[in-house]
Order: sequence, then structure tokens, then C-alpha cells
Amino acid sequence: MVARILSIGTAVPATALAQSDVRDFFVRQPGVDRLTGRLIGAAFDAAAIDRRHTVLHEFGSVGEAAAPAAPGGGFISAAGALNRPSTGDRNAAYTALAPELSARAARAALEDGGVAASDVSHVVTVSCTGFFAPGPDYRLVRDLGLSTTVERYHLGFIGCAAALPGLRAAARICAAQPEAVVLVVCTELCSLHIRASDDPQQIVAASVFADGSAAAIVTARADLAAGVPGATLELDRFATTLTSEGESDMVWTIGDEGFLMTLSAEVPRIIGREIRNAVGGFLGGEQPTTWAVHPGGRSVLDRVEQGLELSDTALDTSRAVLRDYGNMSSATILFILERLLQSDLGEGDRVAALAFGPGLTVESALLTARTGGHA
Repeated sequence: MVARILSIGTAVPATALAQSDVRDFFVRQPGVDRLTGRLIGAAFDAAAIDRRHTVLHEFGSVGEAAAPAAPGGGFISAAGALNRPSTGDRNAAYTALAPELSARAARAALEDGGVAASDVSHVVTVSCTGFFAPGPDYRLVRDLGLSTTVERYHLGFIGCAAALPGLRAAARICAAQPEAVVLVVCTELCSLHIRASDDPQQIVAASVFADGSAAAIVTARADLAAGVPGATLELDRFATTLTSEGESDMVWTIGDEGFLMTLSAEVPRIIGREIRNAVGGFLGGEQPTTWAVHPGGRSVLDRVEQGLELSDTALDTSRAVLRDYGNMSSATILFILERLLQSDLGEGDRVAALAFGPGLTVESALLTARTGGHA
């Protein structure tokens, strides 16, 4: 049996932010001159995002000109200015806030797939926005009541592309152990690393990143697949490609005041130039029915669409997730696949998933839809 995604569960923090409110909040920051204000406005307005979510409740009033709901809080001062918390403080927030979001997404995936916690044999966690030990994998065992003998693996600091390596690891586990049931959980709290800056790259990062968690149940067990009433996704094959340039254009580093994302203006152009070669060899001439492309930003989706000569509607689901949630780093591609599972996928439809990470790295996966509990 081929390993497949039985179900996907997602979770976002309660605090939702309108993109226009976040834009205006950044424009109001101390020291923002007219040029920087124009750059902020242009970046936020071009992002094709309506709203995003954050674990930081004090950001819930960024649309108000008055002081925030939590004056003097860790991230926003009483005067409404962004503070500069240390990396330690930001990581402490991650340690406190990430586990609950991960558990919510995982519970949703288990429930939707009709899988009991006692069935889970392996946990693969994915994140690039914080570190702690015992880590997210350990907390899921405790918080979900999984067996204490569950095997645990963590993929850290791989960036936006990491969900596909997470699914690939799950598929490899299932190939080696056909009775395995793997819980893959991607949780990213990007807003913990938010900062005010006049650097165009930092402005772009602030305009797109958001918080969210997504979990997938992966198994090759026919009995569990037969119990799923809706569609499942067989994990057929994966590929990794390094582009010929871009090593310094998408970079994720750790500084004294949080993690620092470098996103140069060359990223969409590099993807546009190289996507056909990267994906063409992987697909081998096959034409997928459906595309799930990580929305690193609107311009990235535009370049993929142009480079692969896709129809104007081919990336509608990717664009819808970007509009509704922003870029949640590794979790985002699972949000897209969840929507596809809930859509009108037909038996045998082929889904091509693409995600992009530091390097530039292109991660690819080819999946096949199976419907009505087809085993």
C-alpha cells in the first residue's frame, strides 16, 4: 500500500488582524519618514492578503490609534510603538504558546480522520520559528495522550518548504513500517519575530508572515483509509531541487533581537526563471489536475503561474489561503491541501504540491486523490 494523507487539521490563534490595520500600525511607528511610509503602504497593499492571525493578543488593537490593549506589554509599548524583545524573550513566548496551537491542529486531524490517539505510532514535528527541549514532539505526546513509546522526530529551521520534507519522512516511515500511523504537525509563530524597520526586505517580511498550525495523519493502513468518508491523498513521489542561484536571497538567521528573514526582490524572479526546469524533471511530462503552491507572496504565485504556463485559475486555492491567512511558513501548504481535500477532487486526480525554502530550495510532491474511502 502507498502511504496517504487521511486527514488534515488546522488551527490559527484567536487574534485576527486586518491587513490594512497592520499596514497603518507600521506606518505610525516612531521614526517612519515619508519614503518608508510609502514603501510600507506599497508592500502591504500588494501582498494580496486580507487578514492574518497572531498569538500576540496585544496586537489585537493595532487598528486603533490609541494605546494597545496591553499597555507596556512585551511587544508593544504603552505609546503604541513596537518594542525590541530579545531572542530569549521571543523564544520564551514560542515555548509557551506553540504547544496549544499544535495540539488543536493535531486533534482536528485525528478527529477528521477517525484515528484514535492510541493508533499513532510516530510523530514528526516541523517548525522554524522557535526551539525548546523537551520539544514540540514531546509536548504532543503528553498533550494528546499518545503512547509514551511513540517515535518522535523534529525538522527544525528548514523554513517555508519544510512541510513537504515532513510528509516525505512520514511516507518513508510507512514504507519501512506498513502498520505505522504518523502524525505530522507544522507550527509556525512568525509574528514573534516581527520588527519595525526601514529595510525594504524587512518591510516585505512584515507584510506577509503570520501564525498558524496544521497537522496531517499519514498511513498506509488500508483499514484506516477505508473508514474515511471523503477524499484522501496518496503520497506518490517527492523531489528536492536547489536553484542555481538564490543562496543569499532567501535566508533565515538568528539574531540578538529575534530571527531575521532576508527576502530579496530577486526571489520571485529566480523562481520564475527556474521553476520549469525544477518541476519539469520531477513531473516527467505528466500534467497534474490540480496545483498546491506555497504562497510565499503574491509575486511568487504570479511567477510560478507564468513560468509553468498555468491557467489563470490554477492557483486559486493557493491565492485564497494567502488572502485569508497570509504566509504561515511551513504550515501554509497543508492549509492549501486541506482545502483541496474539502473541494471536489475526483478519483485519480493528480495534485502537484510545491514549496520554496531558504537556498533557494524547491520541494515538490505528487499526490493522487482517492475518494469515498477508496483503499
